[in-house]
Amino acid sequence: MYQTKQALDVLVQQIDQKVKQIEENLGAKSAKDFSEYCEQCGVITGLLTARRNIIDLTKNMENSDE
Repeated sequence: MYQTKQALDVLVQQIDQKVKQIEENLGAKSAKDFSEYCEQCGVITGLLTARRNIIDLTKNMENSDE
């Protein structure tokens, strides 16, 4: 269980890094047009949804052990 939690924590950190990278790129006006901007916003939304699901899964796993 502990190794699984560690793996999930690493995954959350990787997602956070990717979101930060995309946000910095958007802040630097890297999107060529509005369509690309919307696409990158969608990627962020998807990553944050995955992050939230992973955190919920981790909490459920912790609660099931009690």
